[in-house]
Amino acid sequence: MKQQDIGLIGLAVMGQNLVLNMERNGFSVAVYNRTASTTKAFVEGPAAGKKIAAAYGIEEFLASLKKPRTIMTMVQAGPPVDAVLAQLRPHLEPGDLVMDGGNSHFPDTERRFKEMEALGIPFLGVGVSGGEEGALWGPSIMPGGPKEAYARIEPLLKAIAAKVKGEPCVTWIGPRGSGHFVKMVHNAIEYGDMQLIAEAYDLLHRGLDLSAEELHEIFARWNEGKLSSYLIEITAKIFTCRDEQTGKPLVDLILDQAGQKGTGRWTVQAAPEMGVPIPTIDAAVSARCLSAYKEERLTAAKAFPIAPRRYRGNRESFIDAVGEALYVAKICSYAQGMALLRRASGDFDYRLDYGQIARIWRGGCIIRARFLDDVRLAFRENPDLANLLMAPFFRDEVMGRHKALREAVRTAAELGIPAPGMSASLAYFDAYRSGRLPANLIQAQRDFFGAHTYRRIDLEGVFHTQWPE
Repeated sequence: MKQQDIGLIGLAVMGQNLVLNMERNGFSVAVYNRTASTTKAFVEGPAAGKKIAAAYGIEEFLASLKKPRTIMTMVQAGPPVDAVLAQLRPHLEPGDLVMDGGNSHFPDTERRFKEMEALGIPFLGVGVSGGEEGALWGPSIMPGGPKEAYARIEPLLKAIAAKVKGEPCVTWIGPRGSGHFVKMVHNAIEYGDMQLIAEAYDLLHRGLDLSAEELHEIFARWNEGKLSSYLIEITAKIFTCRDEQTGKPLVDLILDQAGQKGTGRWTVQAAPEMGVPIPTIDAAVSARCLSAYKEERLTAAKAFPIAPRRYRGNRESFIDAVGEALYVAKICSYAQGMALLRRASGDFDYRLDYGQIARIWRGGCIIRARFLDDVRLAFRENPDLANLLMAPFFRDEVMGRHKALREAVRTAAELGIPAPGMSASLAYFDAYRSGRLPANLIQAQRDFFGAHTYRRIDLEGVFHTQWPE
């Protein structure tokens, strides 16, 4: 039997599309899925006539691969990954390489790395972003693990990755679970982007009573400037789609309950544990959670009625202000995400290259945007940049536009339109640039009720006060 270059386990849509991508780029692939009928349907359907071989058992699958064997799993995060690795372990040999390309939680990848390392098997946790289309035509790829293991698979990953100006959107991220940590933060930034875009839409839709056609024109125009991105592009397209039965804009008929798969939640759990504020991302995750309470919100809408109000100022000026507000809020959100990467780089010894991360996010992935070129340049000019807001380019951009963010947040409050992401971005910016915050009072309170002590601005040492009863 002819042996294949690489094997992939897990034939959901992402797995199937990655296989087709690999084969199109010159690699022969063996495939295996727990459900045999899925494997059969794939090889007799989309994979028919291609250099793709089906296997219906783990031993048959492994026997079909060239040695040393290269295996990629594309199964659901959590116990399914552990189950597949448990199936593989008795049959693996030194030199075999295993990659987990799913959305695994980075602590799980850290654990699996150690377990496989003890067997002499290199293990890569590979973040893959771009959805179904990206998997088929070129995703952004974030591999973490042994650098020598990455070097072995680098030609394949570069071949299947998205390309921007001829550069493949893949690089070695760092050791152990770094690839999945970076993918987790990527997804969290994606949450922030989507929430901020949704708030801009809400301000224009409810605040100005704009039609879907008008919203399409605005977002299409924004996509030609600083806000140019995949998410702005598809948002503009969404407004052109009409329901076939009613003729109404489809977006108006979609239930306002947003789903999530866990990476955003993992990020907002990790950030406070690491002492990193990410309020915009936190607000985005909370907003999705709150959207799920549809029945309660409908009840509350009756209990706390608010008369619909429209913005009474200059319409075109407000549209421009919302666009500028979206841009500034986005900068603040990315600053938070990059700050979290920076803390992880030190805490976990990941040694991340933030400029390279921004570079590979420019294509293939969901947050791909023109904006990321500016992020890449900021870290290339100063690899030790403490916060994206402190890069000269972004400092000037924010200082020149933050009044628009204030106008958007103020107007949202006046009209009763929730804008938690924009509000959080503004608060983050104002807090970050405040030389003094009211945390002095919090420390006094902590010392009052718990003798937690405090430090002073005028004396060295740690102090405790016997506060008045």
